[in-house]
Amino acid sequence: QHTVSRLLGKLARSRITWFKNFLIRIFIRHFNVDMSEAAEEDYTKFPSFNAFFTRSLKPDARVMPEDPHAVISPVDGFISEFGAIQDQQLFQAKGHTYNLMALLGGDHEMVSHFHNGMFLTAYLSPRDYHRVHMPSSGILKSMTHVPGSLFSVNPETVAGVPNLFARNERVVCFFESDHGPLAVILVGAIVVASIATQWHGIVTPPTRSLLQRWSYVNNPMRFQRGAEIGHFEVGSTAIVLYGKNAISWGEGLKAGQMLRLGQVIGAQITC
Repeated sequence: QHTVSRLLGKLARSRITWFKNFLIRIFIRHFNVDMSEAAEEDYTKFPSFNAFFTRSLKPDARVMPEDPHAVISPVDGFISEFGAIQDQQLFQAKGHTYNLMALLGGDHEMVSHFHNGMFLTAYLSPRDYHRVHMPSSGILKSMTHVPGSLFSVNPETVAGVPNLFARNERVVCFFESDHGPLAVILVGAIVVASIATQWHGIVTPPTRSLLQRWSYVNNPMRFQRGAEIGHFEVGSTAIVLYGKNAISWGEGLKAGQMLRLGQVIGAQITC
């Protein structure tokens, strides 16, 4: 899995003009990508397929809500699953759950923040915008890279591979948000050559196969709701965690629902 992903990653970074233009053109046609939303609409202007894939949106392409209590979708994609974390279990798909402790790389302190909390899993398909943003404003506390497998995260595989999100390579970003403890987890997948964050750059592929943690307690960085925090290369999944009694998901949410960055998906619980 890793070897294939690294090889495809090299091809995606190729700057051979005819080759990268061919890849991008075929991709746009096959997945019906809407380039009118991109900051750069001319696909030939991208130096590589990877640059095209991680393209920025126009500043007015997504609208953020004014309500400070609102929780927004951090991505373009669709809801895989969402709900409450019960007995440290998160729902993956019909017949499958996975463990919060495993998902967070065995970090007992972090797990305590999300006991009986809330989660939402969003799948980013190949045609989607692949940058990840803040669902709530907050201060970055730590980042953890958890090495693992690179199973596909498409709906069919998610339905068939037990504990997939706790087995795949992932980056856990932990924040103290305006809505309480918040984790945004970027899950790798087959063909995903790397995961990058705004403050660190490329986190995967790792230089070693051991779990790594970075603390930012002495170097606090605040990110406003809607601010970009990272990106994927090719399709993958983002998981959002909130603490107990911190937020509630919107009444109209349902699995399979399309999401757009900035869309209101929940709200802070206020007493």
